[in-house]
Amino acid sequence: MIQQLVVDSIVSGAIYALLAFGFTITYGTLNFFNMAHGAAFTVGAYFFYVFDMLLHLSPAVAAGLAMAGTAVLMVVVDLVAYERLRAHRAPSWAMVVSSIGVAIFIEAVISLIFGSDTLSVRSGEIRPGLPILRAIITPNQIVILVVAAALFAILTAYLQMTRAGKALRAMANDAEMGVVIGINPRSTYMSTFALASGLAAIAGCLVALETDVYPTMGQSALLKAIVASIIGGIGNIPGAVFGGLVLGFVENFGVWQLNAGWQDGISLALLLIFMLIRQSRTFVLGK
Repeated sequence: MIQQLVVDSIVSGAIYALLAFGFTITYGTLNFFNMAHGAAFTVGAYFFYVFDMLLHLSPAVAAGLAMAGTAVLMVVVDLVAYERLRAHRAPSWAMVVSSIGVAIFIEAVISLIFGSDTLSVRSGEIRPGLPILRAIITPNQIVILVVAAALFAILTAYLQMTRAGKALRAMANDAEMGVVIGINPRSTYMSTFALASGLAAIAGCLVALETDVYPTMGQSALLKAIVASIIGGIGNIPGAVFGGLVLGFVENFGVWQLNAGWQDGISLALLLIFMLIRQSRTFVLGK
């Protein structure tokens, strides 16, 4: 039983880490909590449903198109909803309020197009899982782990080795200095939204392989992204991976002792605990 919980925790943690990775990149670069990050997760899942189930494309192609489509859509959202606020140096709370409006609007549009019923991309025969260390891991879970590991490796190389990745890190560290040295902030912000939204979309595709798709699924995903980011440290990209894994373990072992209905409650409790710990440390250090 413990071995199975460990496997499930790692799989869940990989999904949460992808969500947190994109969320913390957005915060680090644009300095606001993007409450529409969960909407990008939902959009990715529905794009995957359309390309896979309705257009009958292969899952890999469907996931790639879902990632690209979500990235383009959220860049357009950035240009429409956020760019003018940045130009007028609006406070971060105004950006947060705008992102909440975006999330509500996207959720309403999805409900209007697809309805509020749950949809599924799972089809065909159910293949048995593979035994590993007295646990069972399903083919879909293997796909989740492989894709997440590959994406983390690619993202690390992108941020460390490419010019665009270095520009993103420079703007996250000091936006004013980045502009001074010649970095184009507009293109950096657009690439940040595309990257973060693409990661959320892939997470949505991976979750769609395991569970059903429904319009409000992004709300829970946003909570996981926020909690994992705070655990690992907001703006700390390696910490997002750590935070996702911690959240995955705490949730799965907590649900084991309680029940599945407490899953989001456990996330909120963990968020509160880490916020109190960080505030306590700040107070002690300040003193």
